[in-house]
Order: sequence, then C-alpha cells, then structure tokens
Amino acid sequence: MLKNIIFIALGGGLGSVLRYLSNIYIGKFFPNKGYIATLFANMIGCLLIGILVGYFIKNHSSNEAFKLLLITGFCGGFTTFSTFGLENYNLLQSQNYILTLSYIILSITIGIAFVGLGIYLTK
Repeated sequence: MLKNIIFIALGGGLGSVLRYLSNIYIGKFFPNKGYIATLFANMIGCLLIGILVGYFIKNHSSNEAFKLLLITGFCGGFTTFSTFGLENYNLLQSQNYILTLSYIILSITIGIAFVGLGIYLTK
C-alpha cells in the first residue's frame, strides 16, 4: 500500500509541475486567457491517458506500479479531466448512454455550482 502511494505521489508531483510549467509557457502566448492553458492540459491529458490505457491493454501489462505512476499519478496531477474522459469513454463502451449523459451533466453543473457555493461561503 505504501509503495503504491509513493508511485502515485511521484507521478502526481511530476504531472502537477508540468501543468504549472505549461500554464506559464502557454500564458506567454495567450496572456490573461488561463482557460486556454486549462483546455490544452485537459485535452493533452485525455490523449495521454488514452495512449497509456491502450498501451497497457495491447501489451497485457499488469504492472500496477507503472499504471499508478503514470495514469493515476501523472495524468491525475496534470489534469483530473483525463480520468473524467476515460470514465465516460468506458461508460459509452458499455452502452450506458443514459448514465454517461447523466454523469457528464451532473459533473459539469454540480462542479460549477459548487465552485460558486464555495466562493459564496467564503464571503
């Protein structure tokens, strides 16, 4: 268990640092438009998690430590949107269309509402 946590922490730390650096770099080209850096990180994170999951499936890899380091840790640190994308893809693959749509709508609307609630509670 501790070994798994260390792998996740290492990957998460690296992903978070890369996210920070990409925000700085992209911010030089698009000043005052932080959403562009977020969109970039989210889309790259989705592509990366897809590549990693595909690689592990294709190679029948059961290396849990490597999965935790790269998928849970790195992609999770870089963006949690990648996990959201993967979960919705899996729901679509299982033809759970109503659940997929519900998950998307609830995640977005409740997420935005909770941001507003959090800001309101601190006033």
